Amino acid sequence: MVKIAIDAGHGVNTAGKRTPSGEREWTFNNKVVQALTNRLNDYQNVQVTRLDDPTGKRDVPLKERTDKANKFKADVLISCHHNANTGKWGAWTGTETYHYPNSTNGRKLAQSIHPNVVKAYGLRDRGIKSANFHVLRESKMPAILIEGGFMDSTIDIKKLRDDKVLTRAGRNIADGVAKHFKLKLKPKPQASKGKLYKVQVGAFSKKANADRLANELKKKGYSTYIVHE
Repeated sequence: MVKIAIDAGHGVNTAGKRTPSGEREWTFNNKVVQALTNRLNDYQNVQVTRLDDPTGKRDVPLKERTDKANKFKADVLISCHHNANTGKWGAWTGTETYHYPNSTNGRKLAQSIHPNVVKAYGLRDRGIKSANFHVLRESKMPAILIEGGFMDSTIDIKKLRDDKVLTRAGRNIADGVAKHFKLKLKPKPQASKGKLYKVQVGAFSKKANADRLANELKKKGYSTYIVHE
């Protein structure tokens, strides 16, 4: 079983974590994390825990986040953020991923995931970097912090406002995790082979009655078809 700790950075009301237009960073982070979690659930032998408050109302302290990841005994920690420069609109741009300095396993994790993140956003690749961030330093497992783009960039904000881009980012991160751990997708559920039942229109006063019966039988697991006689 591979255990993944996932973190949407900050909270919805965290001071300063917003665009020049007032949009909240957490809302962008949350959309990525939701897509990431949903996609991970498509893989076998994966267990996920979320470190931030899923409602965004409480900005969970950093120590509480890493304590939870450590107690969970996660195999990796992934923290999703979006960057800012001056807090005023500008033309800076790009995606970057951080690991803890000199963490070989952290860098390997970043290398598995960062190219997928760059592809999802379609922005400048600012590379894989190291930093002494709390979530990277205090976690007992390999950890990365992703900056998906700049909230105060006139270039990047177009991507951040596109839910399709944020969903793709989450899915791509999950697929990078799957590649890193060589995870396999769950088999797709096969359609139920219910008992075949023929509904003959001529046996009813109205075709609508025949359609109604066919639909009721389908709900009960029958494979049905209508004969127009």
